[in-house]
Amino acid sequence: MYAPERQQEILRLAQKRGRVDVPTLAEDFGVTQETIRRDLTTLVQAGLLHRVHGGALPAGALHLEPGLAERDSTAAAEKERIAKAALALLPTEGTVLLDAGTTVSRLAAQLPVESALTVVTNALPVAARLVDHPSLTLHLIGGRLRHRTHAAVDSWALRDLADINPDVAVVATNGFSAEDGLTTPDLAEAAVKRAMLTGARRVVLLADSAKYGARHFARFGSLSQVDVLVTDTGLTDEQAAQIENLGPEGPEVIRA
Repeated sequence: MYAPERQQEILRLAQKRGRVDVPTLAEDFGVTQETIRRDLTTLVQAGLLHRVHGGALPAGALHLEPGLAERDSTAAAEKERIAKAALALLPTEGTVLLDAGTTVSRLAAQLPVESALTVVTNALPVAARLVDHPSLTLHLIGGRLRHRTHAAVDSWALRDLADINPDVAVVATNGFSAEDGLTTPDLAEAAVKRAMLTGARRVVLLADSAKYGARHFARFGSLSQVDVLVTDTGLTDEQAAQIENLGPEGPEVIRA
């Protein structure tokens, strides 16, 4: 099947099902997931689909933010590899700010029980992973809890973040690209992420490759504010080079 024929069929399936996902399409058509991502990018650029985490929605479809359980089960193997690679980027001592996000939560789960870090987080799942680490100092940021992400947001959270200067901030995103920067569906969550980017000495972004090219409602930063992007091998050489060549401020790209 030629690419235009496959893309036409992908569009038909998206309109019929209301959503398509990369792994299922790759299996249905007997091609690689990267081939499907290229097909989706073509359809998005044509205005026929909206890219979302792990797949796409037909143009005009309601863009709903997936829940925590759905996000955690999407690209699970990739997220696990990303978390393991990110662990090596954390200091052995000092302060680390951990954002809300399923990949960040996996990173928290891999912190050694003897870790003596000071960790600050606005995410209940992250705090739950670390609460029993006896040598670790854990600070939980306050604020309104978003039920969809279990993250504290709004003015209390922003005031807490304004008072700290962490050595490393580990941040999550729903979408990223060289053109559109870092995006997420919710404005309140975007404000918190923006404060994390600006307050840390070093920023590490964790994002699986399915989020590349996805654009959501609220923009909270650019890739030039990121020191290291940890993603998976689904990000192509060309895409990685485009990100690294954003100029002197372009982030290092690690593909796990």
